[in-house]
Amino acid sequence: MVANLYKVQPKKKAILLSLCIGIALMLAKFVAYFITQSNAILTDALESIVNVLASSFAFYSIYLATIPKDKNHPYGHGKVEFFSAFLEGTLITIAGLIIIFKSTYDLIYPKPIHQLFEGAIIIGATGIVNLIIGFYLINTGKKHNSITLEADGKHLLTDAITSAGLVVGVILIQLTKIYWLDSVISILLGLYIIYNGYKLTRRSIGGLMDESNIDLVKDIIEILQKNRKEPWIDVHNLRAQQYGADLHIDCHFTLPYYFDLNRVHQEISSIDKLINGNAHRKTELFIHADPCLPACCNYCKMNDCPVRKEAFRGEIKWTIENATKNQKHFDQ
Repeated sequence: MVANLYKVQPKKKAILLSLCIGIALMLAKFVAYFITQSNAILTDALESIVNVLASSFAFYSIYLATIPKDKNHPYGHGKVEFFSAFLEGTLITIAGLIIIFKSTYDLIYPKPIHQLFEGAIIIGATGIVNLIIGFYLINTGKKHNSITLEADGKHLLTDAITSAGLVVGVILIQLTKIYWLDSVISILLGLYIIYNGYKLTRRSIGGLMDESNIDLVKDIIEILQKNRKEPWIDVHNLRAQQYGADLHIDCHFTLPYYFDLNRVHQEISSIDKLINGNAHRKTELFIHADPCLPACCNYCKMNDCPVRKEAFRGEIKWTIENATKNQKHFDQ
């Protein structure tokens, strides 16, 4: 039964794997710290606590995101993934600040460190594991449109890069015997961690505030333009909202005013099938049909139009500039 659950819910499987491995790697990093007393290694160990906390909340958010729509959540529960990514970014930033303060203190009041090579081996091994799991989470997140998995995967890649830099720094300290480099390396890694936390937080806030995904909107407009039909006179007021893995698009389509309700429904259904057949994710569309006006005639391609007032002069190509404005294209 568990195997069947994972088969139909790969996102849960991925984040649960990340959580279990994260706990094991956290323990390994703290072992490395206790045998070396290195601030730089402590930096990596503290970030692992963030990994475990973030993965725990991510698992819960993915569970919520998979709950079907209900009367209180007509758009589903997918937006919780943005909140999960925000929390993870915040925790990463806090960890970076703690690391910098701790390392600055130890730079002023240094303490002895030892067994650096043994610590470097442990940290290097954890970095390789994080690299593998990070790519796995990112690929699974992109495949299933999960910002939570992508965020967790990018966090682990950041951790792997941090570990790689840490191993180089620890070996350098051991070879040169310049022990204050330990705190300097830790501070630099802390700044890198804060930067990545900011990027993750910024992206999640954009999702929570329904910030427009320009690349996504461009893809939708390109699909419509390439498959444009004669009755589709123009598309405008196009907007896209993402709720976890679900995508919602609403727009206005200008159609010939003499179409009856059945024909309008046929054209709108055709647009729906086109988007869902070519887009990379399941999309829910809300399409408002606008009647054409005489001013539309010059760019309307209907050959057999019985009410044409003006000859066709040329097609207006749909772009993000005109398709997202709340006006018919003749108003531009």
